[in-house]
Amino acid sequence: MSILDDILRRTRADLPERQVKRPLTELQARCRDLPPPRDFLGALRRPAGPPGRRSGPIRVIAEVKKASPSRGVIRPDFSPTDLAHAYRRAGARAISVLTDAPFFQGSLEHLRAVREVVDLPLLRKDFHVDPYQLWEARAAGADAVLLIVAALGPQQLCDLLGLSRELGFAALVEVHDRAELETALTSGARLVGINNRNLRTFAVTLETTFALLPSVPDAVVLVSESGIGEPAQVVRLAEAGVDAILVGEGLLRHAGVEEAFRALVESR
Repeated sequence: MSILDDILRRTRADLPERQVKRPLTELQARCRDLPPPRDFLGALRRPAGPPGRRSGPIRVIAEVKKASPSRGVIRPDFSPTDLAHAYRRAGARAISVLTDAPFFQGSLEHLRAVREVVDLPLLRKDFHVDPYQLWEARAAGADAVLLIVAALGPQQLCDLLGLSRELGFAALVEVHDRAELETALTSGARLVGINNRNLRTFAVTLETTFALLPSVPDAVVLVSESGIGEPAQVVRLAEAGVDAILVGEGLLRHAGVEEAFRALVESR
């Protein structure tokens, strides 16, 4: 039994209580009054350069996260709005907000708070297994959701991708190996995240991105996730043609996240 299995079991167990507290019809009514989602996909896409290349700086999705199952509390002085302001000033193109409570000490309130203070596209990073959660995300101000191939069957993935399109926001489809990448592409994913962290062993290597990258079509926006904390890594990913990186702990372990952000990406 892996930590992913534990998280998914808890997520499914908690859903009925959430659905009673805030019925789907209430969420849908809230969504009807919202402005259109911001263009998460467009914010991450680098312009085309020479064949097989991208031009311009790599895009950064900066993460708002208090804790993780493997590291415990990452940032004791956690303030979602302060982090969001710092990321905005530093040049983030989008912000990821971790909303899982039992394992990451996250909350949809963190997402709502960040939505109030920045105009950047927001990703709800959670373990989405049910359409209800996508309505939750939209009602809370998300512009994109995370869909993890390892957490979903092929039909579930297609159904949630379809709903995300109906709701007008993007879906970052996360993969960890070649089989999952094939599933993501077959489902029609336009935005793929390659997670360098093995969710079963928690080992991290950027070679996961480099191994899978040649199999990602140029039309698909590609994000590299996890294990990115050094400028040389960012340079290598940018030169390989990655559109964007998602960085959390590589920034959050520093007291000054704005300075850490600039040091990570501006040395190029």
